[in-house]
Amino acid sequence: MEAKVRVRFAPSPTGPLHMGGVRTALFNYLFAKKLGGDFLLRIEDTDQTRYVPGAEEYIIESLKWCGLVPDEGLGFGGEYGPYRQSERKAIYRQYADQLVESGHAYYAFDTPDELDVLRKEAEENKTVFSYDLHTRNKLNNSLTLPAEEVQQKIANGDAWVIRFKMPENVDVIEKDLIRGEVKFNTNQLDDKVLFKADGMPTYHLANVVDDHLMKISHVIRGEEWLPSMPLHVLLYQALGWSERPQFAHLPLILKPTGKGKLSKRDGDKMGFPVFPLLWKDPKSGELSRGYREDGYFPEAFVNLLALLGWNAGTEQEFFSMDELIENFSLERVVKSGARFDPEKAKWFNRHYLQQKSDEELAELFKPILAEKEVVADDAKVIRVVAMIKERCEFAHDLWEQGSYFFEAPTSYDEKTIKKKWKAETPDMLREIVAMLKTIENWEAGAVKEQFSAFMNEKGWGFGVVMAPIRLTLVGSAQGVDLFDIFELIGQDETISRIEKAIETIQ
Repeated sequence: MEAKVRVRFAPSPTGPLHMGGVRTALFNYLFAKKLGGDFLLRIEDTDQTRYVPGAEEYIIESLKWCGLVPDEGLGFGGEYGPYRQSERKAIYRQYADQLVESGHAYYAFDTPDELDVLRKEAEENKTVFSYDLHTRNKLNNSLTLPAEEVQQKIANGDAWVIRFKMPENVDVIEKDLIRGEVKFNTNQLDDKVLFKADGMPTYHLANVVDDHLMKISHVIRGEEWLPSMPLHVLLYQALGWSERPQFAHLPLILKPTGKGKLSKRDGDKMGFPVFPLLWKDPKSGELSRGYREDGYFPEAFVNLLALLGWNAGTEQEFFSMDELIENFSLERVVKSGARFDPEKAKWFNRHYLQQKSDEELAELFKPILAEKEVVADDAKVIRVVAMIKERCEFAHDLWEQGSYFFEAPTSYDEKTIKKKWKAETPDMLREIVAMLKTIENWEAGAVKEQFSAFMNEKGWGFGVVMAPIRLTLVGSAQGVDLFDIFELIGQDETISRIEKAIETIQ
């Protein structure tokens, strides 16, 4: 019987979750759900010096907002916990000791200062120092020191780390589910630190041990971890674990220019968020924009992320979560980086906004109206939304596109005045106001009928008066059908706005 698919998203709580991290979580989630498997959340906080308060909560809230709810993990329960690595310290030590005893790892006592000297010497000789099979036999470690001295150093409380002993001239060949066969030679790899004297493992040991104990079947992560794959494969072998996960390394999300990895700096410079939610730095208080607070719908954010590095092999671009699960496969994930297009992100959001019912959008509009201290009945809000939603990408655009339905303009567009407001305009508008006061049925169709009859009687062209009237009601040359505006703002307000403009515009 084939083992159950189990995947994990394992971020470090070192700050806000980047959208690249959310995409990694998404691809893990889609893969698990497609194959009836489990999606786990594990917090990898082995580097306590980089821990940022609030980051764990931010990660969990981000996943929930995106609809990527873990089956188990930190905050979600499960039988393979704890799911925070700092709470698993005792587990890692036994495996570090096992590696030392079996000759696959060793104690190293070199101080940071000693290693810095070696790095500087290498720089002066225009080379790079690496703690590896070429240098380890000349350094301060349990491979070069007598066993008694090693024990004495540990007993004295000297600082130490446990390093992996990279085998000599071994080809590590592994199949990556996205990149195909990947080959590394151990002569080019260094002896990575696995465990530190403070009782904490490094990422390399902790993630291999956890993946094994949590029965992870597939490790789907960013391509920045590809160089670590040979060490992880060798650790599985050294620990005597014949079964190990299959690996898949996802392409980078690239800057809009296509050159280099997408960063917060790019977002700040070009005016778009790179984090799912608003983030406030606990130290500096600096705020970083989030897709949620910028007005994106979670389904739009998830849809755009899914297409960064994956496609269904069809022309389809809009996918619900269920459709993504049904269509997803690692075979259709590309190897090369995926360029992020902030305009495409807005395009996705526009699509999902247009798909919402007028009633749903009215509910989103109501808090904005309340903020502006506007009181309006539901029927009017729904009608306004129906008229203006085609012009909107975000819910907050509803105010920009429809504020004139709720409050009179306080200024008038200068360009429209210069172009359309003639010397005779005020007198013509006064006559129109007099006519509007006589209308008894104020529905758009009835008003239009009487207005047209009046214009024909006067022999005036519609083009001469329509733009000035729109200017008086809206404040600019923008807006929906003029007679719909008449009906919705009401007879008294229509007349009041025209009269005010006649007095105001010179």
